[in-house]
Amino acid sequence: ATVEAVSGEMSNHDIIHLSCHGIQNMKNPLYSAFALYDGRLELNKLMRLSLKNKELAFLSACQTATGDERLPEEAVHLAAGMLAIGYPSVIATMWSIGDKDAPLIADKFYSNLLGSRGDSESQKAKLNSAYALHEAVKSL
Repeated sequence: ATVEAVSGEMSNHDIIHLSCHGIQNMKNPLYSAFALYDGRLELNKLMRLSLKNKELAFLSACQTATGDERLPEEAVHLAAGMLAIGYPSVIATMWSIGDKDAPLIADKFYSNLLGSRGDSESQKAKLNSAYALHEAVKSL
């Protein structure tokens, strides 16, 4: 998962799942980043992308939705950046997540989200990511 490979492939997939370290830069939020194999995929690089018809960004990385508590009205963090570039649904954390808990949440989330896709019209309410995440968190 190199910086170029990830940023280059984002336009080819409706769902992206980043399982890595998240780095929040409070002094300059545009330098907040995902730590990848060969370096940092920074928010300022992500903000240059414009993706169309995307579905979901699952950010399994610590503090991806943590902003600066001194500027609570301003949401400049990795999750906000993913929303800005075209992902209408973003799952992120405001805190650190344990290495044992993150895969459990992801597994339950995808089971809930994808497991109900073949269900009838009455189950459409359960198809959204908020419901899937809610059910996954309850499992902890």
